[in-house]
Amino acid sequence: MSSLAELARASTSLTPSEVDHLHRLVASWGMLADFCFADLLLVVPIDGGERFLVMAQVRPTTGQTLYRDDMVGTVVERSQRQIFARAFQLGEIVEGDTKVIGGDSAGAGVGERVRVECIPVRHEGKMIAVICRETATVASRRPGELERIYIEIFDRFAEMISRGSFPFAGEGPEPEEAPRVGDGVIVLDEDLHVRYASPNAVSVLHRMDIHSNTQGVPLAAVGFDEEAVRNAMSTRAPAIEEIQSGDTSIIVRAIPIIETEPASSSAEIASGAVVLMRDVSELRRRDRMLISKDATIREIHHRVKNNLQTIASMLRLQARRLDSKEGRLALEESVRRVRAIALVHETLARESGDVVSLSDIVRPLVRMVEEGLSAPDCRISFTVEGDAGDLPADVTTSLAVVLNELMQNAADHAFPPDGLAGNTSEGRRGGNVTIQLGREGDEVLVDVRDDGVGFPPGFTIEASTGLGLSIVHALVTTELGGSISITGDQDGALTRIRIPAAPDPQVDT
Repeated sequence: MSSLAELARASTSLTPSEVDHLHRLVASWGMLADFCFADLLLVVPIDGGERFLVMAQVRPTTGQTLYRDDMVGTVVERSQRQIFARAFQLGEIVEGDTKVIGGDSAGAGVGERVRVECIPVRHEGKMIAVICRETATVASRRPGELERIYIEIFDRFAEMISRGSFPFAGEGPEPEEAPRVGDGVIVLDEDLHVRYASPNAVSVLHRMDIHSNTQGVPLAAVGFDEEAVRNAMSTRAPAIEEIQSGDTSIIVRAIPIIETEPASSSAEIASGAVVLMRDVSELRRRDRMLISKDATIREIHHRVKNNLQTIASMLRLQARRLDSKEGRLALEESVRRVRAIALVHETLARESGDVVSLSDIVRPLVRMVEEGLSAPDCRISFTVEGDAGDLPADVTTSLAVVLNELMQNAADHAFPPDGLAGNTSEGRRGGNVTIQLGREGDEVLVDVRDDGVGFPPGFTIEASTGLGLSIVHALVTTELGGSISITGDQDGALTRIRIPAAPDPQVDT
């Protein structure tokens, strides 16, 4: 289905300003459909007015829909709906009975005849579209007070649309938590006296501990915070505010009713307001629980990081007391592995959620490996390129250990003192190690490349007896469900890792 902007660009001569006006109208007309209990269609003349294109459609949540199928993109001949052309040409609201658009093919479930109210859409004095309210002509029960009040509200908004006063200029999209008609409606006159409060609105007031009769009473007199309403009336634009009353949280959206001043043909005044109100107490309670849960999780990560750093410190102390060089090296390797895992928990302790940017982990890892280079005559430059985006914390933890092992392996073995590659004219050894991060479809790609002496002929990671590469192979293939390949010659080595962005755990059989 094409968007309103695409339809306008392909089939109409509407200007960007006019399309923007229609976008604002469509963004807020769900409220209008609920007030009139009917489907609304937005149609624009095309082909010189000989046909009309349905640009947008909205169904009511307060009543039954007339059009079960999507009508957007439907072209209606002028001969089928003369009422469209009459409303557009006269610039006035026109009502009448006609046939349903498309007949049975449109999925209409109430017969072929419909009652249509066509409202011209005016922008900067120019007619640009027509809104059609379509209801069944089948006789129904006598409307109650709520239905009569809601239809009256819709009629007042329809007048505003035909004058170009609605939608309001500069109004952005409604917040996700904005109240709807079904949540509760209060209708106010120009003096902010309550003309009508819907049953759901009365229930919301009761939850705010307001139990007095509101009919005909000033809004402030019943103990209701009217700041949002006064802002809407003074600025002649909608205002939204959240009110806290004890443990109850209420979102209030005040929408002014704009009318032409009787003594003037152009001056506009706010003659009243519609207040939509929604009880969001349960949402706020859940928000508080999520915030508390998030804070608890971050505190846990912080404590795990501290514990891991304590373990690393203890291992370093133990290494200093050992006389065996092999024992000291083994403990130092364990320290690096513990610190690599601690880096992930340190990042999670700062961030919300359970995902981590791999780049935020790799760069501290590089610094940690650089700090651990013990040979003073070895100059190794580490470079990180690319970005693999955010990954789940468990994936990032395993990758951190893998990368730590690969970088340390390159530092220890790629640039030996008697090797040729990487040696300088002064006899000092060194070289470059590049970590390349990226994505290819649903896979994460990690390359560790060096310009050292390369791997021995016939070397494979599967046959390697070193603990570091054994850990790398196990983590990549088993924990991460990925693959690893090693290539290299006298010009350097390349280790390439491919893993699913969200791998399923695998069991090594």
